Amino acid sequence: MFKEVEAHCDLPCGIYETDTMRHAAATVQRMIEKLLALGEIDSIEKHNTFVRAVHIKEKHAQIVKDQLYLLWSDYFKPEHLERFPDLHETIWQAAKQAGKTKQTVSMEEAEALNAAVHKVVHLFADSQK
Repeated sequence: MFKEVEAHCDLPCGIYETDTMRHAAATVQRMIEKLLALGEIDSIEKHNTFVRAVHIKEKHAQIVKDQLYLLWSDYFKPEHLERFPDLHETIWQAAKQAGKTKQTVSMEEAEALNAAVHKVVHLFADSQK
């Protein structure tokens, strides 16, 4: 039922997943929804919500980047590049998109991040077949 996977990380655990990255990207989008719904920041409560939502958005965009880099550096191997020649570009673009969501409060950028993560999730799944 389970396929054995060997890892080449600092402590070869062999455990890799994409759920953390997907949830982090979804959190970025949700925080942007909350920020856009705030309207005018005309109270201390709204200011507090604004600061907290930005902090959470930034933290989760960084989690996406960290998870992407982990897969890129520790999981994917040369044989994956042979099967998926656009692997480097796909992961690089996803990481760049995570950076764009840190720079903006844009639903379009958040949706693009989720789409980029979706591509990586499918690459990862296909690499295990």
